[in-house]
Amino acid sequence: MSHEFNQAAAPVVIIPFVWIGDFVRCHSVVKLLRAQNPDRVVDIVSSTLCAPLAGYMPGIRKAIVVDLPRRRLGVAGQRHLAGQLGEGKYAQALIMSRKWKAALAPWLAGIPRRTGFAGEFRFGLLNDVRFGERKLPRMIDQMGALALSKDVPPPAEWPLPELKVPANEVQTWLARQRLAGESRPIVTLSPGAVGAGKAWPVAHYAELAKALAKDGASVWILGGPSETSLAKKIIAVAGDRVRDLTGSDLRTAILALAAADISVTNDSGLMHVAAAIGVPTVAIFGPTSPWHWKPLNPVAAILEPTGDDEARQRALIEGNNAVRHRRTDDVAVGNVFATVKQVLAEGKGGVK
Repeated sequence: MSHEFNQAAAPVVIIPFVWIGDFVRCHSVVKLLRAQNPDRVVDIVSSTLCAPLAGYMPGIRKAIVVDLPRRRLGVAGQRHLAGQLGEGKYAQALIMSRKWKAALAPWLAGIPRRTGFAGEFRFGLLNDVRFGERKLPRMIDQMGALALSKDVPPPAEWPLPELKVPANEVQTWLARQRLAGESRPIVTLSPGAVGAGKAWPVAHYAELAKALAKDGASVWILGGPSETSLAKKIIAVAGDRVRDLTGSDLRTAILALAAADISVTNDSGLMHVAAAIGVPTVAIFGPTSPWHWKPLNPVAAILEPTGDDEARQRALIEGNNAVRHRRTDDVAVGNVFATVKQVLAEGKGGVK
């Protein structure tokens, strides 16, 4: 049986990584697929956490929401997902993760073409196997390659992820949260991060929030439930002009970012959300390489520890290994504050 993909025929489902930033990156893949064929139906599998993002991504018909366990197979969940995929009558599944279990539900569903990189002995579960993943330097290069035929070179520039948040939805949310009368500028702080050393210290965020509030800004702290304790520490130092908007619903952060004038963030999922919305974003990097991990969308500024230009250049070839020793602690509060002020004064959005 031939598995050559008929682009004109066919619903496609994307099986993404579970992290927020990678989910945002997947919208580049959606836009690439739709550019190939504007009539193509594209769906995406999503966790409950990431599902709100799909609703703001042009070109996605729907999110198939399932919460599979991360450290075990979860047979019942895989069968349930396979049933949903079977009902979708998809011609192709793009499986972003190299994990064996990521390919299981598409195989159980009998999706004719199952595309992914070789990994964890998935031959059989995949029938459109790609090689050379490790030669592709960035996550977006790896993701995008799966949306192209094997013999097609990558485009000079990948399509930019995009989150379109309706203005009336933002206004309704502001009124419901009693935030409609907030002073300008509105500065969001995203102090959370997944991965050792990626978070700028909470004491630095507290000092920055205090300076911003004193300067007349409204400061909103964003993040999940694990960032609530950080928000409390920041507010204890910075005072009641700072609002805690952390919580379990990612939609809160999406709407807050759409309402904001500027976002200050670690190398995190909310950095990608902010950039895809188009809010001017000041991103703080330490032990990760901005070239590899910054948003595909432009950002207003990237702040890194100073005095290590050699490591920064080596990172273009070696990736994080060249900068793993760097500390976000060494990005000075005064530098972040001055950058925020400059970006606001110039009224600039993404420039880097």
